[in-house]
Amino acid sequence: MKLKQIVISIENAPGRLYEVTNALGNAGINLRALNLVDTGAFGQLRLLVSDVSKARRILMEMQIPAQVNEVIAVEIEDKPGRLASVLKPLKDANIHVLFMYAYFRQAADKAVMIFRFSDNDRAIETLKAEGVTIYDAEKFGILENQ
Repeated sequence: MKLKQIVISIENAPGRLYEVTNALGNAGINLRALNLVDTGAFGQLRLLVSDVSKARRILMEMQIPAQVNEVIAVEIEDKPGRLASVLKPLKDANIHVLFMYAYFRQAADKAVMIFRFSDNDRAIETLKAEGVTIYDAEKFGILENQ
């Protein structure tokens, strides 16, 4: 149920994001989701990719240290208040959202949110108990061999 996410720091300089995404694309790696956050001179780039180990190897060859951590992809209805209703049982269980970002609209009435929680395992149990759909690597189209 947990997905492997690559996290790198890249300079906030013209063309740097292009260099990373171009190298991955040339290697046949598909970007499944990404999030780039400005942290000053550098940005933190979070990537869900089609082949985690291959992408990490390419980034390391580019001398870009690439960490891997785990996230959870949750499908929610695209309706007002639905995100809050998914977050409520997590709040009640004292599970903190460390970060989150949206992936894409799977269909007109669905959205996918990517989360990292203070306790991913407890979050999965809590969400499952609420009947929330959680994507696994296969459904997300990700190879996670490491």
